[in-house]
Amino acid sequence: MAISPGDTLPEATLLRIGADGPETVDLSELAKGRKLLIFALPGAFTGTCTNAHVPSFIKTKDAFAEKGVDEIVCIAVNDPFVMDSWSRHTGGDKAGITFLADPDAAFTKAMGMNFTAPPVGFYDRSKRYAMVVEDGTVKGLNLDDNPGVCEKSCGEAMLELA
Repeated sequence: MAISPGDTLPEATLLRIGADGPETVDLSELAKGRKLLIFALPGAFTGTCTNAHVPSFIKTKDAFAEKGVDEIVCIAVNDPFVMDSWSRHTGGDKAGITFLADPDAAFTKAMGMNFTAPPVGFYDRSKRYAMVVEDGTVKGLNLDDNPGVCEKSCGEAMLELA
């Protein structure tokens, strides 16, 4: 069953590249006492994710800050090295967006947001969605019906929920 507004985020350990290489990030600790905008997508370096989803949050980052969002987090079922490279490729790193890897899709599956599309090589990838999380509780959630479309979960649409 997919997560819904009012639910608490599942426990999750994600990965990112730190000063000394890969490091773990406890999602519940990251969210504790903070307002986050978390968006998830099918994969780094894919067309819609690179050309629409990430740029929509780069453009709206300041507006989210004005609404009290402490951090914008991008999550994908990729390894932390790919996520780090992709953050630099998109400019998301310079915009202050945090890119976290869910390499075994454990978080994505716990959220009930995984899908598989063998023709394009996607196995247990994340559906395209975004959510506003306050102190670990989902306050608002938008899910796009098709992973190749970024309308409901883009930065502009999510500003209404923040």
